[in-house]
Amino acid sequence: MNTAMRLTGRIGPRALLITTALPLTGWALHAAALHRQLAASRRDPLTGLLRRDAYTARARRLLARHGDDATLVMVDVDHFKQINDSLGHAAGDRVLAAVGARLAAWAGPRAATGRLGGDEFAVVLELAADRRTQRLEQLLRMLHTPVAFEDGRTVDVASSVGAATPAAVGTRDLSSLQRAADAALYEGKHTGCAVLATAQHTTVASINGRRAGRAGTASWGRAA
Repeated sequence: MNTAMRLTGRIGPRALLITTALPLTGWALHAAALHRQLAASRRDPLTGLLRRDAYTARARRLLARHGDDATLVMVDVDHFKQINDSLGHAAGDRVLAAVGARLAAWAGPRAATGRLGGDEFAVVLELAADRRTQRLEQLLRMLHTPVAFEDGRTVDVASSVGAATPAAVGTRDLSSLQRAADAALYEGKHTGCAVLATAQHTTVASINGRRAGRAGTASWGRAA
């Protein structure tokens, strides 16, 4: 009997199975850790929403798949600097997290929901024309609900909303839709109404897909 056979006889089949499984288990754990790291790199750590690259890729797929039934929605938190300055950055973070959670709940898991930077968010989802007005009104109500803090305090919040569709704007191009929705958002800023973009909104001067003069235009797309 050679050495290998003698060793097998000493170890036994069960011990050999455990010995063989250990490297496989190690690789499985390593793969799971890499998967978690990849998922984390795609998500904004504060809100859990998609970062720019992941949002952009998913948004383009949805626009290509759903065509005129797709809607792009831009959201901007009103008076966010005032919240930060008066209540502190922790309160501001709580507001952003609440807005992110509300957007995700409203849009659903099949949408592309992203935080574009600061207090600016975007959603691309399938939303048929006959439901669009009702759903946007529902979003506004959700975004205008006060945010509660752990110490029992609440703060009134509001957001401005602009939306654009391929049918209204005349293109499925993501940058063009974002530019139009952003211009529509600022047209209705602080009015409490969601504004649906028209082709005219695509002619508003822009930098990197955002209305010229808007804070942060030079850093469009940077992960928040």
